[in-house]
Amino acid sequence: MINIAIADDHPLLLEGLKNILAQEDDLDIIGCYPDAETMHTALTQDKIDILLLDINLTEVNGLELIKPLLKQYPDLKIIMLSVHNEFAVINSAFAEGAHGYIQKNASIQEILTGIQEIRLGNRFLCKQTQQIVDRKNNHELKNVPKLTRREKEVLAEASLGLTTGQIAEKLFISPHTVESHRKNLIEKFKANNLSSAIKMAYEYGLI
Repeated sequence: MINIAIADDHPLLLEGLKNILAQEDDLDIIGCYPDAETMHTALTQDKIDILLLDINLTEVNGLELIKPLLKQYPDLKIIMLSVHNEFAVINSAFAEGAHGYIQKNASIQEILTGIQEIRLGNRFLCKQTQQIVDRKNNHELKNVPKLTRREKEVLAEASLGLTTGQIAEKLFISPHTVESHRKNLIEKFKANNLSSAIKMAYEYGLI
């Protein structure tokens, strides 16, 4: 049996979701909470396995609740329920520690699948959310510049704070050649300066 709790400030959605999930034999709906305060009080009293958490609770952003909840209840699994389909919001949810992300217009079958996947220890994204993440990742992959071996070496040394002269000495090349590589790196990353190029390289996992 999986103990489920739902926190959402929309009464109709809260009641509807509760009634649908309650029909599943292996799910036990422990509680439905219209606000964070009620939810916190209930969590101290009941053993909850999975919490379906609305991002837009009336008095607080659900994203801000994830880390404190997981710190207080390490075994708790959190699925975010949201109308937001922006990659930044989705990414933030998982960065905070969420185990799943489901759009509120997802099918009930997706919600049930998500609950079972997270019960097994997997991360879950509903189909629409997965498509958003895939588009973002594909876009980023297309924009990763192709670097030569020497450019990667110069980039790595520059990321450590070495000057042109120090890089030249370490790589046994002339300062002029180092400057040429630095210029090429800035152009390839479409950056304003080498510091920005280095930051982007970190984000792309190139260094």
